[in-house]
Formats: sequence, structure tokens, C-alpha cells
Amino acid sequence: MRESEIERRLAVSVKRLGGMAVKFVSPGLDGVPDRIVLLPGGKVAFVELKAPGKKPRPLQEKRKRQLEGLGFPVYVVDGVEQIGGVLDAICSP
Repeated sequence: MRESEIERRLAVSVKRLGGMAVKFVSPGLDGVPDRIVLLPGGKVAFVELKAPGKKPRPLQEKRKRQLEGLGFPVYVVDGVEQIGGVLDAICSP
């Protein structure tokens, strides 16, 4: 399965929950996660999508640590079977 298909399924799943999975592009700041997930109730998280079995690059890991250091949850998803668990985690208090 391609990364783009996993990304599409994430967006559809988020939309079903009444939220948005916004494509995140930050000119001048490479390595940011692919999507910002915004869910009802003010729930926010970043999601880096990968093809199955692929791992984030070192710069992506650095950005993940930076965002987590600021208190934001960051998830790495490399399979559609992970989407439900990630969304449950974002929704939980």
C-alpha cells in the first residue's frame, strides 16, 4: 500500500468524526509532519504518514521531538490498521 492511500484513508476517517486532516506544509521548515488533525472539542495532533515498514528520516524525528517538547502529540502511521487507534488516542482526554 502506498503512503498516499494511507493518507487518504486518514483524511476520510477524520472527516467521519467531524474533524479535519489538514495538509501541513511549512516553507522554510523541512521535516514537519504531513497532516494536522483537528477534531471536535479542540483536539489537535500531528501525523506523519509513511509507506508500510518505512521509518521517519532523521530530520522528521527531530521535528517530532520539537513538537512533542512543545506539548503536541505526534503520531507516525505506516498502516491503515493504525488509524483507528491513533484517532482514539487523539480523542481521549
